[in-house]
Amino acid sequence: MSNNAQQRDPALHAYKNAQQEAMAKEIARTMYRYDRIAEDRLATPEELDNEAVRKFWSQGFLVVDRVLDAAEVARSTEAIMDIVHGKLTGPKVQLVKRPEELHSPEERELATRKVHNYIQHEPRLQAVAYHEKILAMMAKLLGEAPKVAQDQAILKPPTGGAEKPWHQDMAYGNLAYDKSVVGIWIALDPAELDNGCMHVIPGSHRSGGAPHYAVRDWQLCDSGVQVETDVAVPLEPGGALLFSGLLHHGTPPNFSMKRRRALQIHYAGESAQKLSPEEYKRMFTNIMTNAEC
Repeated sequence: MSNNAQQRDPALHAYKNAQQEAMAKEIARTMYRYDRIAEDRLATPEELDNEAVRKFWSQGFLVVDRVLDAAEVARSTEAIMDIVHGKLTGPKVQLVKRPEELHSPEERELATRKVHNYIQHEPRLQAVAYHEKILAMMAKLLGEAPKVAQDQAILKPPTGGAEKPWHQDMAYGNLAYDKSVVGIWIALDPAELDNGCMHVIPGSHRSGGAPHYAVRDWQLCDSGVQVETDVAVPLEPGGALLFSGLLHHGTPPNFSMKRRRALQIHYAGESAQKLSPEEYKRMFTNIMTNAEC
């Protein structure tokens, strides 16, 4: 049924929304757990020593509580909102509704899922991507000078911010390199259990690339996710999750009344090269195996 038909039948539209919400709540209940919290944390980037690097590559992730200070968080948040509301052109904005359906700044913010390709246009966000402390951490983890492979901001608005199903970031073609990619996910708002903080499967990166399927998103098959080992990663603003591009991770829906905005930047070593299309298909799709989800 078309959107126009749904608008003419409010009862049907409400029923469809209720079905979608019920499904989202069931996914949040069955595909994530909330009783295991990442406890092993560094206070600051300066604490990233050889032992912390070893732990990172063992478990596939590392939590650093204070990467950006309050002023840097405020500037980054302001920059993202300027992009969302069209005060700056150049970066790309992904909406979950058509622009003509949005009639106020609030509606536009609620419909914004992602902002990306911003660092060449926005100096406040470029400063984060090339932050001295972040680059130093990436150099230690990658074992060579890092290069920015991708920049984006992920917005999960209140009362309906959608799930990002379990996946590996290197399964997205632009991050498919022949060497490890490392991401940093920086909270701009409190990222908590009830508004869609990150969840990870420790050690899952060691199994290599896994097939992804177009189900709710480009994702790992639900049945292949080791939900029983899920660890949630709440963060305060300015705190960060560093993680391997092969780590299984996801975020449940946001049913709370709170925003959950975050910057996510990926780095590759300067010597890393893009995978060939054939190797990408072999590692991250079912094209060569015909395996089903």
